[in-house]
Amino acid sequence: MLLGYLDESYSADWYYMAALLCDGTGAQAITAALDEVIVKAVKNHSVAEDAELHGYELFQGEGWWEGIPPRVRIGVYNEAFEAIGQHARAIILRGVHAAGLRQRYLAPEPPHSVVLLHLLERIDDCAKAHGEHVLIIADEVGEQAKHRSDMAMYRRSGTWGYRARKLTQIVDTLHFAPSSASRLVQAIDLVTFLYRRMECHTEPVEKAKRANEQLWARIEPKVWHRQCWYPMAYQQR
Repeated sequence: MLLGYLDESYSADWYYMAALLCDGTGAQAITAALDEVIVKAVKNHSVAEDAELHGYELFQGEGWWEGIPPRVRIGVYNEAFEAIGQHARAIILRGVHAAGLRQRYLAPEPPHSVVLLHLLERIDDCAKAHGEHVLIIADEVGEQAKHRSDMAMYRRSGTWGYRARKLTQIVDTLHFAPSSASRLVQAIDLVTFLYRRMECHTEPVEKAKRANEQLWARIEPKVWHRQCWYPMAYQQR
């Protein structure tokens, strides 16, 4: 059985989510590798022992990473992505133009619910393609009871939209875990943040753009699906 770790990254106009799928051995390997990244940062750069790996803090040099030189922070990101690229089974990326969603519908579903639905459909497809079932663990968010209820409906009655179908490969319910307790949740946070940044942000310095591309190249071979829905363009999802 596969494990699927979910996280989101968003702005006022864009909402993205991603899933990291791995087997038990891969989950242990990624966890061990990210633990070692922190151990090295503690030893070599006096980072706090309880430091976590989050895309925003690493990029901006904030939180646990305040005062750490950019080259070191990029190196940390690179080591994390190297582990993800080596041990993940698949990465699935979904997004929606939230501004377009508000323009097209009088009472739109929350962007999180829309993107989560699309992501779960693709996770189900991916698990089926691998001949596996999958258990979902997501970063903690609001309205957890609603998301669990929606998940039960998708399994029992099916999803909505032009790809409407029952989810057959996702087992149990949606499980939510704080990032502080899971290196795998932190791993997908790193992926989701960089995905949104590359999609929505124009880097003012060419060197930064190249650094992002080099980071992404570490995990690109594991990207099984990537798509953003633009509601005002009537683009298929």
